[in-house]
Amino acid sequence: MKRFDTSGAPYLQPEASVSQMMTRLLLSLVPAAAVYTWFFGPGLLLNILVASAVGLMAEALVLNLRKRPLKPYLGDGSVLVTAVLFAWCLPPATPWWITATGMIFAVVFAKHLYGGLGHNPFNPAMAGYVLVLISFPQELTRWLPITALASNGPDALQTLWATFTGELGGGLQWDAVTMATPLDYVKTELARLTTMPEIKSHVMFGDFAGRGVEWVGNFIALGGAWMIYKNVIRWHIPVAVIAGVLIPATLAYMMDPGSNGSPGLHLFSGATLLGAFYIATDPVSAATSPRGRLIFGLGVGVITFVVRKWGGYPDGIAFGVLLMNAAAPLIDHFTRPRVYGNEQ
Repeated sequence: MKRFDTSGAPYLQPEASVSQMMTRLLLSLVPAAAVYTWFFGPGLLLNILVASAVGLMAEALVLNLRKRPLKPYLGDGSVLVTAVLFAWCLPPATPWWITATGMIFAVVFAKHLYGGLGHNPFNPAMAGYVLVLISFPQELTRWLPITALASNGPDALQTLWATFTGELGGGLQWDAVTMATPLDYVKTELARLTTMPEIKSHVMFGDFAGRGVEWVGNFIALGGAWMIYKNVIRWHIPVAVIAGVLIPATLAYMMDPGSNGSPGLHLFSGATLLGAFYIATDPVSAATSPRGRLIFGLGVGVITFVVRKWGGYPDGIAFGVLLMNAAAPLIDHFTRPRVYGNEQ
């Protein structure tokens, strides 16, 4: 009798491996990264280069200490995804030691301290970002304006020099070439009782949010839609995050448009779209049930708006993600799908 060999369960093979999913995510961000570089210079690419190099070295070191094989873990792309998302949250030309500090914390403490990929309760990129945001508040506010507005801004070589020395060189000073982000500017001016129409008249603003930032947001959204189409992520969390930001933003704007930013400002400013499609959708640290994903994403969005409106920071995506990461196990516990045939 012919013998048929079978493998252990599960018998249905997944459509894509971890490395394939990570590769698709990285590819989906390429157009947005190109647009970002066009408007704001090569600082993002330098941040990604430093974060990736430090992240891979930290991963290799911890794997060696844990006596784990290097190849499967270094090749799955998870460290590169963490590095890219972390680098995206930093201002262009962030000094390398700040980027390195955040990535070491993200890989060693937020990821491997809990057992490595698949076991971390918190999003590593956001954990690393919050660490450097609190530890280096001055450096994390050095945002460069778009190239069209930076007549005396740093060129590519000066950006490279700033990344590795912390100084611009060429006689340039940080205060002379940096400017606040749209959300930071809005928050500061509203505290001075400036009205939103007056704020929006500033040269940094486009149709809804900051000039250049709107275009980057459009390509992030296109990349996110492509990931949904390719089943890299599900639609629940992105839709819920955006709704969690837009619903209270719309209500506040309808009640007092003079002292509240428009829904378009909240949608295209800060990390709303990046957080909705790329950060909050982390399959390890987010909720996993369909209803749970909606609750999780809605919570991230609402917390983001609350921090923007009443908190001490101009943006709140990182805080929203980390707080909801802590709540994800409880959310999953109460939103587990009913077992088929079980009436209870």
